[in-house]
Amino acid sequence: MSTGILTYILLGIIEGLTEFLPVSSTGHLILASALLGFEGDSSVAFKIAIQLGAILAVLVAYWDRFWNVGKGLLVRDTGAIAFTRNIILGFLPAMVIGVLAYDAIRAAIQTPMIVAFMLVAGGVVILVIERMVKHVRYDSAETIPTKTALGIGLVQCLAMVPGVSRSGATIMGALLMGVERKTAAEFSFFLAVPTMTAATAYALWKDRALLSMDDLGAIAIGFVTAFIVALLIVKAFVAVVSRYGFAPFAWYRIVIGTIAIACLLA
Repeated sequence: MSTGILTYILLGIIEGLTEFLPVSSTGHLILASALLGFEGDSSVAFKIAIQLGAILAVLVAYWDRFWNVGKGLLVRDTGAIAFTRNIILGFLPAMVIGVLAYDAIRAAIQTPMIVAFMLVAGGVVILVIERMVKHVRYDSAETIPTKTALGIGLVQCLAMVPGVSRSGATIMGALLMGVERKTAAEFSFFLAVPTMTAATAYALWKDRALLSMDDLGAIAIGFVTAFIVALLIVKAFVAVVSRYGFAPFAWYRIVIGTIAIACLLA
């Protein structure tokens, strides 16, 4: 990577701002990288690895929740067991499909036009789902049934197509399955921890031969930046969603995707 430090910081800011919003952080990183001329094999590992900074922000922001779950598991608390079971079930489909389809995912990550079209399509889907969802059956991660947790995990796999949005797919899937809005957003955050940790570790291992010390330094800059920005964003997003829903993010996707398509076709 010969790109400057400011580029790494800018991409870290973009990652931190968008990781937990249903707007596709990877999609934004791909489009921004294309505009900045930051592309190539090692840049793929950068785009994946800095997401772990945003995931660390979830652990910090929800430290009490994770700590209580850990303590609950030691005494076999039913709520802690249910929480852990649901996160594992939600993570398993992404783990399996991610390994099997890694090369195809890696190739798609370098295709900005796919991102642009999926941003628009995803925005339309969010608007439709927002109007469809009427009934709430589950208002906490612990009350989600096993079948529903696994179903949310399967829906999360749609985010392997760049531009779909991991958080968007899981949140919308959860809403369709009867999960309350705030709970759906938080379950998406919790599910991101094992999913993105595994994705980052696997990507760095697969691309280890392509990475230099300079690349690792760039990743560190993006990681720290993403962590700081995400820590400021994560709980604010829950407050916005609880009050306004997801429609504002849907319209944002449609506008940004349309602009990106026009620029890429120009």
